[in-house]
This record gives sequence, structure tokens and C-alpha cells, in this order.
Amino acid sequence: MKYSVKNPIPGFENIKEVEVTKIDDFFVKMQDVDSKTSFTMINPYALRPDYEFDIPTPYKNLLEIDENSKLELYAIVAISSPIEESTVNFLAPVLCNTTSATLAQIVLDNRYYPNFGQAEKISKYVQKQ
Repeated sequence: MKYSVKNPIPGFENIKEVEVTKIDDFFVKMQDVDSKTSFTMINPYALRPDYEFDIPTPYKNLLEIDENSKLELYAIVAISSPIEESTVNFLAPVLCNTTSATLAQIVLDNRYYPNFGQAEKISKYVQKQ
């Protein structure tokens, strides 16, 4: 699905529209429609079922979120090998409003969310088989 980026992604301010495609049950790819720039993202609840934060009001307005909005939430992953060494950014989730086809990366204040890290290893949440 294509989304209009409503708040610049830090470091990638030129990205205005992205396409999010499913990789598997856990991962998706977010790619800029105008370039080859892409990000791998994960459903944060797959790793942290208790992952929760309040959506700041400015983002609710920006993404046109109301009680009927269908939302999807992802966390950006820095892929490493083996996959257990990959890191997840829980402090800056990507929120997608599929109803309005809008998206924004929400940078949370770590003073209010001290248990969310910017580079948490996946191995912290999954056991190697």
C-alpha cells in the first residue's frame, strides 16, 4: 500500500511517499517510491506484546486519526547477520493510517518511555532455535 509521509523521517526528509509491502508474518519493507531507499520494519508486538504508548495529539491530527481509522504500527530494524544481532528502534515507531493512506515516524520522548531503546537487539526478545 502507498502512503503519503506526513512528517519527515529524520535523516530522510526528502521522502514524501512510500510503499509498504509485506515480507512475511513479522517483517515489512517500506520503500521510497522515488528512489531505492528502503527500510525493513517489524510488527513491534511480535517482539514485545506489551508495547504501548500514547499517540501525541499533533500526530493524530497529522494522520487524520479518528475512532474509525485502521492503524498499523511498525518499528524500523537495522538488519544484521545472524538475524538475532539485528536491532529494533522501539523509540521511534512508524504509524500508518491505512484509512487515510498517511504515515509518520513518531519520535517518542525517552523520559516518558525509558524502557524503549533505539537499538535493541532482537536476541533480547527471541531465543535462538
